[in-house]
This record gives sequence, structure tokens and C-alpha cells, in this order.
Amino acid sequence: MSKKPEMQKPERYQTMPLTNECLKKTLELADLMLQVADAGDAARQDVGCGVLYGVLRDSAYRIKKLAEAEREAHIEKGGWDN
Repeated sequence: MSKKPEMQKPERYQTMPLTNECLKKTLELADLMLQVADAGDAARQDVGCGVLYGVLRDSAYRIKKLAEAEREAHIEKGGWDN
């Protein structure tokens, strides 16, 4: 009986581990941005700092939402290793 040839993953899935690593780092960065925004907001001395840390917090949530959606897309494609 002949052995079935093994299917190779399409080229786009061969780079998935690097993509996943970048997504993980992006999620970590977003969490760090939130921590900095919280600490900066607690220590602020004027309105300008409040605006800055508000923008930082808003950006972190947006980045986190996009990265989480992309992670889910990778999971659905079967290209996500924990």
C-alpha cells in the first residue's frame, strides 16, 4: 500500500509563527501602554498630561482590539500555537 504524500502548508502559513510572535508582542505592548497611561494619569500635574495619557490609553485599547481580532482570525485558520 502506498503512503500518502504529506501535504505542505501553504507558504503564507509557514511564516505564521513569526506573525503570531509579533501579535503577542503587540498585545504585551498595548498592556504596557495601559499601565503607563494609568501611572502617568495618577501622577499628572496639569491638563496637558491628562490629554497625553488619555490619548495613550485610547490608542492602547484600539491596538489591543485590533490585535485580538487578528489573533482570533489566526486561531480560526488553525495557524495559532499557544
